[in-house]
Amino acid sequence: MLDSPTVPRSKTVLKRQRQTERRRVRNKSARSTLRTSERKLRTSPGAEQFKTVQTELDKAAAKGAIHPNKAARKKSRLAKIANQSA
Repeated sequence: MLDSPTVPRSKTVLKRQRQTERRRVRNKSARSTLRTSERKLRTSPGAEQFKTVQTELDKAAAKGAIHPNKAARKKSRLAKIANQSA
């Protein structure tokens, strides 16, 4: 429907659609990686695993895949889990 030949599209709209799709795919990948590493930390908590997750959260927040406050909240909650196991 979006690429219907009867609907006029400006160059800027088409470019914006391409940009949005690229960002969506990149952000989805980053969030998926985060979920996997969080799951690993929850199953086998440790200081080294926590450092890895913390770095990934910071990178995802810096790139805009997740909100910085969400990254901070997750780091805090995961730190509690990592500290309980130690």
